[in-house]
Amino acid sequence: MSTPPPPALQLRGLRIGHRGRALADQGLDLQLRAGEILCLLGPNGCGKTTLFRTLLGLLPALGGQAELAGLDSARATRAELARRVAYVPQAHAGVFAYRVLDLVLMGRVAHIGRFSTPSRADRALALAALERLGVAHLAARPCTELSGGERQLALIARALVQQAPLLVMDEPTAALDFGHQQRVLAEIAALAADGLAVLMSTHQPEHARQVASRVALMHGGRLRAQGRPAQVLRVDALAALYALDPTLLRRSLPWAAAPLDTEDTP
Repeated sequence: MSTPPPPALQLRGLRIGHRGRALADQGLDLQLRAGEILCLLGPNGCGKTTLFRTLLGLLPALGGQAELAGLDSARATRAELARRVAYVPQAHAGVFAYRVLDLVLMGRVAHIGRFSTPSRADRALALAALERLGVAHLAARPCTELSGGERQLALIARALVQQAPLLVMDEPTAALDFGHQQRVLAEIAALAADGLAVLMSTHQPEHARQVASRVALMHGGRLRAQGRPAQVLRVDALAALYALDPTLLRRSLPWAAAPLDTEDTP
């Protein structure tokens, strides 16, 4: 009987923070396997971005352990981290007018070296990623000329060519119109169906309900709840998380007030 592969992400008491000061005394415990989408919800300043920066090696862990596909992130080189976790930031206006194809090829740095020239195979991978996301026709366009939705799809393509088992996405639908939000969410679901593990933050409970395998609520550097969307996205939990009147949430999120679906109970 073969041994199952390690999780794409395993946190054991991971403590995060800045300048040696942890956001919370209690560490983070979390597991994410291939094919799963974990949506992280919480107010601004709750620690989502700090967690992402820690996983990417930009901030040191202040305790506990984070394993990426079985590798202790604290002992990993930058290249090893880049081969295990790919990052998609929020779409924003580009400063440099890189061609879209060149932007995507930046995702191959972990495999070919910072000063190496991309090979024909690397370019084929980049074009295939753009084709998959429906934006191959933009390959020669400057990034500064793209719409927010087009830019977000290009950033996802850049992450895909890293060929990492874990995809970390920071509010991937922020500032996008409804159409592009739905397209990006559909692509995220398709990536998970192909075996990627996806950790994404969002301020939209509706989006978490739409694509997540599991949801985690974060506040003050701690995970306050984890579970399937129907278990976690409850009026009382969301009201406490965002300091809102539950009555307001019942009106704006009527599905969150519905009785718990017994089929969603483990």
